[in-house]
Amino acid sequence: MKLLGIHHAAIICSDYARSKHFYSNVLKLNVINEHFRADRNSYKLDLAMPDGSQIELFSFDGSPARPSYPEAQGLRHLAFKVADVQIAKTYLESCDVNVEDIRVDEITGKKFTFFADPDNLPLELYGV
Repeated sequence: MKLLGIHHAAIICSDYARSKHFYSNVLKLNVINEHFRADRNSYKLDLAMPDGSQIELFSFDGSPARPSYPEAQGLRHLAFKVADVQIAKTYLESCDVNVEDIRVDEITGKKFTFFADPDNLPLELYGV
């Protein structure tokens, strides 16, 4: 077996309209498909990343909040590659997104920073 890359990351949100706006308008991901599943009273939104990978955004009634601080076991955060971390940080801040100070990875020497989606899911910008 040889893994070829990441196909998608799935995210469950608490407020579908707010999260759809954040991922499609603020982060500017292209909508591939949007489905309402009446039997589950649930939305599924497929969003395209420029490299061909995807984010699946789900809504489920009554889903529990994600434990984060202190950090729980499981997926820690989702990182996005960007050409310039400072430009991306400035853009997000212009959209009223709180972004942490830029740091430098002591191993790679690359710049990175963290911000959160509307449900406080930790997201990272990582310079390439």
